[in-house]
Amino acid sequence: MTKNNLVIVESPAKAKTIKKYLGSKFEVVASMGHVRDLPKTRLGVNIKENFEPTYSIIKEKKELVKKLKEKAASFENIFLATDPDREGEAIAWHLAYILKLDKNAKNRVFFNEITKFGIETGIKNPQTINDLMVGSQQARRILDRIVGYKLSPFLCQKIQKRLSAGRVQSVALRVINDREEEIENFEPQEYWSLIANLRGGTPKKDFKAFFWGDKEKQIKLENESQTQEIIKNLEGAKYIVSEVKRGKRHKKPAPPFITSTLQQEAARKLNFSSKRTMKVAQELYEGVELPDLGAMGLITYMRTDSVRISEESRKISEELILNKWGKEYLPSKRRIFKAKSNAQDAHEAIRPTMPKILPENIKTSLTSDQFKIYKLIWERFIASQMSDCVQNTVRVKILANDYIFTSSGCTPHFDGFTVLYTESRDEKEEKESALPELLEGAECKLKKLEPNQHFTEPPPRFTEASLIKFLEENGVGRPSTYASIISTIIFRNYVIKEGKTFVPTELGRAVNDLIKKYFPDIVNIKFTSNMENNLDKIERGESDWHKVLGNFYKDFEKTLEIAKDLTKDLKIKLKENEINITCDKCGLPMEVKFSRFGKFIG
Repeated sequence: MTKNNLVIVESPAKAKTIKKYLGSKFEVVASMGHVRDLPKTRLGVNIKENFEPTYSIIKEKKELVKKLKEKAASFENIFLATDPDREGEAIAWHLAYILKLDKNAKNRVFFNEITKFGIETGIKNPQTINDLMVGSQQARRILDRIVGYKLSPFLCQKIQKRLSAGRVQSVALRVINDREEEIENFEPQEYWSLIANLRGGTPKKDFKAFFWGDKEKQIKLENESQTQEIIKNLEGAKYIVSEVKRGKRHKKPAPPFITSTLQQEAARKLNFSSKRTMKVAQELYEGVELPDLGAMGLITYMRTDSVRISEESRKISEELILNKWGKEYLPSKRRIFKAKSNAQDAHEAIRPTMPKILPENIKTSLTSDQFKIYKLIWERFIASQMSDCVQNTVRVKILANDYIFTSSGCTPHFDGFTVLYTESRDEKEEKESALPELLEGAECKLKKLEPNQHFTEPPPRFTEASLIKFLEENGVGRPSTYASIISTIIFRNYVIKEGKTFVPTELGRAVNDLIKKYFPDIVNIKFTSNMENNLDKIERGESDWHKVLGNFYKDFEKTLEIAKDLTKDLKIKLKENEINITCDKCGLPMEVKFSRFGKFIG
């Protein structure tokens, strides 16, 4: 039987899995990612000619491209099945150019999940290459090239060689630096708390009540003398329960993962870097060899900002919940999660392609990292379709000599989705314990009054999870870029990790200060967010990518010329590059210098 269909994907692992489902009439090969890009050694963008880019075959891909051309020549139909996002669309566009394919042909296919259903659906619904998506990706690539190519030499001249500046990485660096400055400039404020250790209720039990104020208003305890005055006024007081409020608190499950929330939760729960998380998620998407089932993709496409899920996966999850936990664990009304206003919503949320495949049943077929990430995705998805967690709450007011103390507690009423999964938080959560059964009018026995001095704390340093959350909430970059942004600023030694938190280095501070002073727009969060919106508008056909670049470059060029003029004689010396060694030949002090081979002393 003659093979007359060639499918080009990005990775060999994905090619292997897809070939299994397409059968003998199809051959599947991998492009190994991008095959054509802007040249490495020059700008590659004709700014005067409407920002026209000059692309060339990537040096390492020349042999592969040659083989692809030879192979493509003998096939009747060629399908471009690169990843279903802007980057994948651009790769498909470059492949179509190299292979001289008809630009109006319906040869672009999308595999949102690497399963029999996903592959068959994709191959039956080919489309033309989306020029608007390609335009948006080209605008981002050219924009980043212009910033990097023009700004990096400026940094190298003023600080040291081998430095780079990126449009979005510079904003991430500023965010970390600004937080460090907040911490350094923070002046702690004193405050006090007063705890009444009481015993009461039925049966009698010890519990804590916290000073709130008096009958008129809430009182903030600002110092020791004020606190001691209140303690004096409480001498001989009776502690009477004046009010008891009971209620129920419903906690809803978090939606299924999107790219950014997967990165955040893997950082919190597993201590994975975003780069490590995305590498493992890519492996799970492309396909894993399973006993009896063979190679198959275990999760849907992992670069998404949508919380939408398919009707089929919803039904399977409901059936699984019903069989494993019972009817009460299904909500009375199906959950529909809303995507954020700026979400592209091109793909489903990240979910298991076959929810019936339980993590523990395939543990031996996965690497340790694959199992951890799959388990996290599976549990989050199933929990998102489960009932609320319900807690009984109680809040009491205790009156003592016209002062009010309060205490609150909760007890489980129904565990709901928490039987399977609970979302982690960046901030510490105060745990509430159960209170004794207290009735209005009942007297509690005072065991001890406990005054405590406190000081306000500075904002915490960013962790990988909280940085990603901040960038996403402020519209900086796209979730698919966060892993490379963070990896770059660490690799460049602009920041280091102390435990789980980011700390700027002296070099990182110098780079940030220079860009912040002379290129304020580049590190302006709102400006960068607006640029992301412009890139989205290009994809929606609401803006032309040449015009967006033109508007940006007009101001950027002026700013660059002014910065060069103002810093003619500026040379920043870093203390971390100074060493206490003199040259044995000329007697001058030596310092750490940089070349393309790394650091050296000169």
